[in-house]
Amino acid sequence: MSVIPRIADLAPEIAAWRQDFHAHPELLYEVHRTAGLVADRLREFGCDEVVTGIGRTGVVGVIKGKGSASGKVVGLRADMDALPIEEATNLPYRSTHPGLMHACGHDGHTAMLLGAAKYLAETRDFDGTAVIIFQPAEEGGAGGEAMVKDGLMERFGIQEVYGMHNWPGVPVGEFAIRRGPIMAAADRFVIEIEGRGGHAAQPNRNIDTLLCASQVVVALQAIVARNVDPLDSAVLSVCSFKAGETYNVMPQQAQLMGTVRTLKPETRDLMEARLKAVVASTAEAFGASATIDYRRGYPVTFNHAAEADAMAEVARTVGRSVRTDIPPEMGAEDFSFMLEKRPGAYIFMGNGESAACHHPAYNFDDTAIPYGASLWARLIETRMPAA
Repeated sequence: MSVIPRIADLAPEIAAWRQDFHAHPELLYEVHRTAGLVADRLREFGCDEVVTGIGRTGVVGVIKGKGSASGKVVGLRADMDALPIEEATNLPYRSTHPGLMHACGHDGHTAMLLGAAKYLAETRDFDGTAVIIFQPAEEGGAGGEAMVKDGLMERFGIQEVYGMHNWPGVPVGEFAIRRGPIMAAADRFVIEIEGRGGHAAQPNRNIDTLLCASQVVVALQAIVARNVDPLDSAVLSVCSFKAGETYNVMPQQAQLMGTVRTLKPETRDLMEARLKAVVASTAEAFGASATIDYRRGYPVTFNHAAEADAMAEVARTVGRSVRTDIPPEMGAEDFSFMLEKRPGAYIFMGNGESAACHHPAYNFDDTAIPYGASLWARLIETRMPAA
């Protein structure tokens, strides 16, 4: 088997939708135009139900198959939001909104799921109910969590849920998936260090906040190196260091900001506890004080074994190849909130040799559309086969 012929025929139309979304990027929950177009198209396709405003600006379409004896309900999810990046391409459909860009391919994700919805509404060759989920605010806004808290799973009776993301560097037509953790939990921290400022020529009368903060940065790197099991994975990155305004004054305060990424709940707990202990003890050693704002963000994106295997098997029927031995990615994804509530899986789809996600020269490869949309459609038909 290969891509579905009807979806191959629809590919130019789907690509046109995608390019329109690309030209009109929207951030976080402010995806009003995108969500409006999605809802209009789902109604045009003849979905049995179209609901807006789930998780503030999310959209859900319900498509019932020819049969309902199984009582099964499967959800498919795509994200709709863009990024605050100035686009650096000369594409004819480049962003028309300065400072905003679809630099992660959510335009393609949305268009592919719309294409699958059109096909499924036409054919309905399955026994059960397909729930088509369009989510806002994946890029740091936890739109997946918002939809879950808004009763997504219960309201629509979803029993399984699946997600997909394009992946630059993987050839078009290829897929990659694994059981267990496929993307990391992502936490963030802000550390405020208070010393005693003063004249730079009299350091003995001051408490050097810059020196203390520098030592904190170095000491934090020892947590992964010396506290985390070498066979486990963790990342701690200090990404912002702010202190001082001029050349001859030792500052009173310094601020550090960064992120922690982990794949296991126990490692997540360890990293948070050790960060707090290392910061406090280092500050004390220099006679300074520290306050820490540590916030947990997206949880681990964890693929359930049976559903991951099923998704891989469906991908083999539409793609050129499927890898099931990929290592986890240390980036994060808020589809994780949905996988915490229902069994399911998340798969990567090849986007060819494009620029990386979140790069200003990134572009979704429209030749990947038939593969992604066919995967969605076949997944529904396979998980809920017609009697």
